[in-house]
Amino acid sequence: MKINKDNLEKALETKNLPKISKEQEIGHHQGALSTLINERNELVKMIQNVEVVMQAHIKRLEELGVKIQTQK
Repeated sequence: MKINKDNLEKALETKNLPKISKEQEIGHHQGALSTLINERNELVKMIQNVEVVMQAHIKRLEELGVKIQTQK
């Protein structure tokens, strides 16, 4: 899916949205941020787990005499 910057900006326009109270809007954004923070934390955990497994494979390959070339 390609994200078009112009369409994204149009999607974020608020002039055509129903009016909600400031408190409701604040709650909406706080809830969204809370959800996104939790999602980001889960992604970090997943990346850490993948890294641990990769390191175990690298270590074993090195023990078997295979030289691992790292990418920069």
